[in-house]
Amino acid sequence: MRNLKTLLFLIFCFGIMFTNVQAQHEHHKSLTKNNSKNVSNHNAKMAMKTFERLKKLEGKWKGKSTKGWEEEVSYRVIAAGSVVVSNSFDAHPNETMMTMYHMDGDKLMLTHYCVAKNQPRLVATSFSEDGNTITFTFKDATNILSRNKGHMDKLILKFTDESNFTSQWTWYQNGKENWMEEIKMKRIKDTKK
Repeated sequence: MRNLKTLLFLIFCFGIMFTNVQAQHEHHKSLTKNNSKNVSNHNAKMAMKTFERLKKLEGKWKGKSTKGWEEEVSYRVIAAGSVVVSNSFDAHPNETMMTMYHMDGDKLMLTHYCVAKNQPRLVATSFSEDGNTITFTFKDATNILSRNKGHMDKLILKFTDESNFTSQWTWYQNGKENWMEEIKMKRIKDTKK
């Protein structure tokens, strides 16, 4: 009889411990889910805020790379304010490239139309607390048979003020990511006003 009471007591204790562990696990899952939602909500707000900031780039810009070459860039807002188009001329001699920024639900995306004859799509994946630094990372691409085929893979934009920012891309090929030169962008004042 004593062994039966001990056995029942142990089963009762294990039942309480199991219920406690299960409750802690559910609580942890709930916290993780809520934290994930908070991060997602924060990124969605930052994505929209950044997109609105990109719209304010509309106009003409001069880019100078840390390697010494220069480019002319124009920004334009099109399609009822849903797309920001960046036209770059002379980053590669006598060539034009285009990058289009747009929202995809709550994500900020870009498609880069490159002289490499492919079109990588990048998504904004991180934002500095002050919103001045944005990192876009590779999502997918068209006209690339394999991820190892050379393409622009990452972009970091750093805003200094309304008339100055920098951009820096990475080139990815054969499993290696290499940072390219930084380009300092300066707004060209409109002399027609």
